[in-house]
Amino acid sequence: MSKPVIITCAITGSIHTPTMSEHLPVTPQDIARQAIDAAKAGAAIIHLHARDPQTGMPSADPALFEEILSTIARETDAVLNVSTGGSSRMSIDERLAPARRVEPEMCSLNMGSMNFGLFPMAERYEAWRHDWEPEFLEATRSIIFQNTFKDIETILSDLGDGRGVRFELECYDVGHIQTVAFYRKRGLLKGPVFLQFVLGVFGGIDAAPEQLMHMKATADRLLGTDYQFSVLAAGRQQFPLGTMSVILGGNVRVGLEDNLMIERGKLATSNAEQVRKIRRLVEELGYRVASPAEARQMLALKGAALNPA
Repeated sequence: MSKPVIITCAITGSIHTPTMSEHLPVTPQDIARQAIDAAKAGAAIIHLHARDPQTGMPSADPALFEEILSTIARETDAVLNVSTGGSSRMSIDERLAPARRVEPEMCSLNMGSMNFGLFPMAERYEAWRHDWEPEFLEATRSIIFQNTFKDIETILSDLGDGRGVRFELECYDVGHIQTVAFYRKRGLLKGPVFLQFVLGVFGGIDAAPEQLMHMKATADRLLGTDYQFSVLAAGRQQFPLGTMSVILGGNVRVGLEDNLMIERGKLATSNAEQVRKIRRLVEELGYRVASPAEARQMLALKGAALNPA
């Protein structure tokens, strides 16, 4: 139990829409404030997307990311993790534009193309705050979230080799772990390897304890001890499977990107509320939460400075 547990908090994402929760941050100011509060509550890594401040639609505008990241960096030393996933409706150049601009110390990297089904969520609502929301969700019935081998190689080369970025390697199924092992063996993916097991997204592996054990067993077989892992469980399994990850020797991700609730039937009022809950669970199990400095050391990150351009 000596190794500290890294808590990642994913602040807003591109999955949920403003109608679903009044607490989902939309503007750069709100995203930054919730990120700062989450960091102060114990999150060592802040995973970031941006949204159009007028409509709440997912955005890859580098100027929005610059505003969000610079605001957070003034008040906290948390590791700032910029998404390269964006949304399934963005091109790879759109998705990479923010990271290319700010050159963060960490980015997310989806380890394969997949069906990423958000459309069932549209059935839960009758009235919408914005016209784009139901169409955005329904479109995932026919759109593949693309991250081909070539796309992955581009990201590893451009951001990893070219800008010193390390990655939160998002694995939505066991085949994605095989892809990690392939690029690790080829030397395109530099260690330390940080896997994010993503369970519960429709189109990927489901959020069940047996599936988490299968993911970990696959990673153990393919990577040996040459990796660290975290668990992102979408929806109501966020806290149970996140706690299971800690018991198995891993780390944990929470946040409104992945789950809007704090308990059954009750919306979380902030990202920090979720961080405080998982921190309490971690510490009551006898573990210690990692500081940003410890997370940087564990993952061999280059440091907090952002590209001022």
